[in-house]
Amino acid sequence: MSTSAHPPAEAAVESGTVTDQLVAANERYASGFSDPGMDARPVLGVAVVACMDARLDLHKALGLKLGDCHTIRNAGGVVTDDVIRSLTISQRALGTRSVILIHHTNCGLEKLTEDFRHELEDEVGQRPSWAVEAFRDVDQDVRQSMQRVRTSPFLLHKDNVRGFVFDVTSGLLREIDPAE
Repeated sequence: MSTSAHPPAEAAVESGTVTDQLVAANERYASGFSDPGMDARPVLGVAVVACMDARLDLHKALGLKLGDCHTIRNAGGVVTDDVIRSLTISQRALGTRSVILIHHTNCGLEKLTEDFRHELEDEVGQRPSWAVEAFRDVDQDVRQSMQRVRTSPFLLHKDNVRGFVFDVTSGLLREIDPAE
């Protein structure tokens, strides 16, 4: 008997693809859905940039409800040009004033190197235009992300930028001092 919260892979195959299951779940959700009357401006005026890791349930971990924040996620929670683009729109068009950066322990990017790009180039014949943004020190990577936000000329609000490491075994956030 499985102790996992998820059915075995075989069950997923028998009942259609994962996408089919998600579409069916959406149909159940939509059947009881009513427009909450919100606009795109987050109630708390905050944007959260975090890793895409499936172990991070940001809304539960931060006590957030629908409409409270903008959530921007990517591999590693790295502040890339596209994250700056999203934060700029979040601040300038939708009123956010605070930025929270969340990386986590045991991140997959700690196990990769930029060689990943070279391997992709060998496989497909073209090197990706993006950097892997691999790292060895999660605290230092959070500091780098905070610095990228604080030095962006496109962002209006840079005085309330805080960075954290989420511990995937305890669920606790640990704040990172940007000056260390």
